[in-house]
Amino acid sequence: MEEGTGFRGVLLDSQRQMASLTPDTPCSCDCFVSVPPASAIPAVIFAKNSDRPRDEVQEVVFVPAAMHSPGSRLQCTYIEVEQVSKTHAVILSRPSWLWGAEMGANEHGVCIGNEAVWTKEPVGEGEALLGMDLLRLALERGSSAQEALHVITGLLERYGQGGSCREDPTPFCYHNTFLLADRTEAWVLETAGRLWAAQRIREGARNISNQLSIGTDISAEHPELRAHAQTQGWWDGQGTFDFAQVFSLIQQPVRMEAAKARFRIGRELLGQEQGTRRVASVWILEASALQPAWCPFCPGTPHSPASTSSQPRQTPPGQCLNHSSLEWGEPRPPKCCPQLLEHRTLLGPCPDSRLRWIAGTSFTGDTR
Repeated sequence: MEEGTGFRGVLLDSQRQMASLTPDTPCSCDCFVSVPPASAIPAVIFAKNSDRPRDEVQEVVFVPAAMHSPGSRLQCTYIEVEQVSKTHAVILSRPSWLWGAEMGANEHGVCIGNEAVWTKEPVGEGEALLGMDLLRLALERGSSAQEALHVITGLLERYGQGGSCREDPTPFCYHNTFLLADRTEAWVLETAGRLWAAQRIREGARNISNQLSIGTDISAEHPELRAHAQTQGWWDGQGTFDFAQVFSLIQQPVRMEAAKARFRIGRELLGQEQGTRRVASVWILEASALQPAWCPFCPGTPHSPASTSSQPRQTPPGQCLNHSSLEWGEPRPPKCCPQLLEHRTLLGPCPDSRLRWIAGTSFTGDTR
């Protein structure tokens, strides 16, 4: 098969696109979590920035809980999977053209955000589940962060991940990392093809960006992870197994190189503010600090669209957060991209123990 045709051509095109990215390309896709005592309040705080393409519509949608008939099938972005008997209510921030979501939360207090990564494992051949499909499936089916993790790894093992991740004639494919949190703990899940490693976060603060970040502190892993690495010659089977070191590309794409600075800054800010109430603002500070250099929506950018941002609101007792509980404010300086910030308290399942902010961008003019 000639270069530039078939799957090999897709992979090469995707790699060339990554290589062509410059440090000034908008990239601010980051997830943060703070687990007591780092939060200084009895709450788990979750946050994510999304840096999807500037002309892509990302919707905030509420999907109610539902019961499903035995044997029914579910159409995701590219493929069908088996449906479960019951799905949880979810609120999602999702690119309008696909089925999955960049980030979201469910009725049980589970929050998930994902990040794009490239590893030594090639991107999946053909259409499979997108990382964003896996994220939504985990929210609809998992009642805890750990249960949601098992949903993702089970579906990953059965169906794999693959397909173009943006609505563009030129394919753009990647693997995924996830940050999952509930009222008591968080998990970092990082994938390479169908393989994966996970780290449990029971206290402290943690952030992820567009790179592998799990080293030797592995709480769970794919049963064939180390054997595969040894077979490929990436690990000798003798020394300490460092997932990020073993599976990261030797020559990182520019996008992943740029993520190193964001990851480092986020980690430093979270470390400085652990144990203070300011930890909830670290994500906002990091996003604001990067916005002038990274954001295509900053004032002065050619064809910069007008924007409207959502305002924070406490969910009233007895009311599930949905479209009716998002209050849209007057036009104000544009946000970089859709953002999600959540408080998850340890007070139990009562609706008034949840506080959620979602900031987005609505297009009102020419977005060429």
